[in-house]
Amino acid sequence: MTRLRALWHNILATYWFYPALFSLAAVALALSTVWLDRHGWSDRLARVPWLVPAQPEGASNMLTVIAGSMIAVASTVFSITIAAVAYASGNYGPRLLTNFMEDRGNQFSLATFIGTFVYTLIILRTVRMEDEPAMFVLPEADSAFPGFVPQLSLLTAFVLSGISVAVLVYFLNHVPASIRINSVLHGIGERLLKMVEHRFPDCDTGAQAQRIEGGEPVRAREIGYVQLIDYEGLHDAAKKAGGRLLMAVRTGDFIHPDMVVARWCADRGPGKQKADPPIDAIHDSLALGSRRTPAQDVDFLIDELVEIGLRALSPGINDPFTAITALNWLGAATAEIGRRDLRLKGIDGGQSTENRVIPHDDDFDYYIARGFGALRSGVAANRIAAVSFLDALGYAATTLENATRRARMKREADLLMEQAALELRGPELDLVKARHVLVAERLSG
Repeated sequence: MTRLRALWHNILATYWFYPALFSLAAVALALSTVWLDRHGWSDRLARVPWLVPAQPEGASNMLTVIAGSMIAVASTVFSITIAAVAYASGNYGPRLLTNFMEDRGNQFSLATFIGTFVYTLIILRTVRMEDEPAMFVLPEADSAFPGFVPQLSLLTAFVLSGISVAVLVYFLNHVPASIRINSVLHGIGERLLKMVEHRFPDCDTGAQAQRIEGGEPVRAREIGYVQLIDYEGLHDAAKKAGGRLLMAVRTGDFIHPDMVVARWCADRGPGKQKADPPIDAIHDSLALGSRRTPAQDVDFLIDELVEIGLRALSPGINDPFTAITALNWLGAATAEIGRRDLRLKGIDGGQSTENRVIPHDDDFDYYIARGFGALRSGVAANRIAAVSFLDALGYAATTLENATRRARMKREADLLMEQAALELRGPELDLVKARHVLVAERLSG
């Protein structure tokens, strides 16, 4: 099931799934409307006074135009999408490719045009000209018009073409809006905040993650990135085998054969035999892939913000204001992480009072180093970004009551100041020092 879930996440991040789904729906809709037309609906609509019935030649021409235009628009939409994806991944980082592949706006736009094309093509083949012999017998033989025109199907095709035009207008607005850097950062930041809230639902109590050493190592068999971990499956397997699992990897880690992924501690007690680790169940609970995905990986989204910030501060781009936006979202995520209990309970409800699975927990220091610590070297050489770095730390600290975590954030501010002293000179360094004094007081209070 873990691998099926990972496969499902990967399928949803493709450009073929929804077009294929819409195509199947279009086939079912076309067969349904043609069936209704053959059973009297065509003649009924032809007798509606305010609805001008279509003649066979006009219906054929109309359907031909719609089908041709839809496949042409679909080709154009696909080309625009690929160009936008190439631009975004080239300017913001290759990790952003996953975000754009998962964009529902692009997927549904392409699916709408493909679905309309398939529907129209099926309807087109049912139109019978006046001089063509009938391939079926209509229930109402005294049709007012020679030949056969599926009036209901034609009306549906006309409605679908109108919807496709509206979707095209939406798509032309959506693509440039989606590749704006502020929109990209907003999408990453919002997703990161929701994932933090989902993964760490409890408020911080000051308790530390459980650290247990020892145990029989369980080694990897395959190679790839850990995309999903089924904590429920691990718990059930450990309970059935009679022991506990100490996870040595987290989601997003790269593993290879013979690398330790977990440690097995069998239950001990009078009359109990040493239980062997459920090796097969452990490997079945790990879904591997060729790339990292944001499905369970908080670090993946943090790394995206860091990558955008570092690229913006590189000498070739030199865009500190994009880095400031990335720092703002990183500060918001850090504040949210700082308020929460970072001991994993098992994702998707895998918590147990028996504590059969102990995840590879990461403390607050880890997340600070992963985010602000990774950006420090790039930020220190730019006065504007360095000031925003300190402000983001200061504002995030105002929401925290944990003195240890506030001290860690102060330590990060001090490290930035040490780095900035090596990179900046003169008035710019004085401005950073002044802001550091203010932020240090806020973090100490």
